[in-house]
Amino acid sequence: MSYVLNHPPIVLVLALVLQWLAAYAGDVLRERRWRAADAAVGDISTIVGATLTLLALLVGFCFAMAIDRYDQRKNYEEAEANATGTAYVRADLLPEAAHVRELLAKYTEQRILFYRSKDPAELQRINATTTKLQNDLWSAVAGPARAEPTPVAALVVAGMNDVLNSQGYTQAAWRNRVPVGAWILMFLVAIACNLLLGISERRGVTLLILPIIISIALYLIADMDSPRGGIIHVVPQNLISLQQSFAGP
Repeated sequence: MSYVLNHPPIVLVLALVLQWLAAYAGDVLRERRWRAADAAVGDISTIVGATLTLLALLVGFCFAMAIDRYDQRKNYEEAEANATGTAYVRADLLPEAAHVRELLAKYTEQRILFYRSKDPAELQRINATTTKLQNDLWSAVAGPARAEPTPVAALVVAGMNDVLNSQGYTQAAWRNRVPVGAWILMFLVAIACNLLLGISERRGVTLLILPIIISIALYLIADMDSPRGGIIHVVPQNLISLQQSFAGP
């Protein structure tokens, strides 16, 4: 299921196929069992309206969750850039400022790659390199702070701590997705809607349009909720600007 949700086009196709099959199955049931039962078909039409309302609420709720998580990823990218930029400026207070700034420049490059990469193997290498750079950065500021525990050293250490924490917050935000249970519920209600619609309506354009509309909505939710899939991504613009500022005018 996680593989499907990480590839929004698959969500679109799967939703379309399942809903069209459900609508067709409902149409077949209507022709075979409820053809003469107009009263039963009318009752089902009432249920269709209620089910569509429930589906609209579910889609709206999950859409709001997806937007919130997307905004959270953008905010943490900005926080990472701000924390790294602050640590870069405060590095001037250390004896080995050039070494710390070089490490921060390499660290920023890895963070940009983290946002851009889609290959799992490459992501593992990026995470491993990032962890090593974090250890090197902490050692570079912790050593002078232990040797000379002054308020200035504490300020530098606090800034580097913000850099490390911001990366952890970003990782947590990228793992924070719309729950799988919510996806399963949306799919089940969407299938039920089209099944009931097929029973209550004669075969026609309605049975084709509704699955398309619902599938597009589900695709948009999956696209916004998938950090690396689809077409809507968090662009590390703040980190890129920070990297450019490291190079100087």
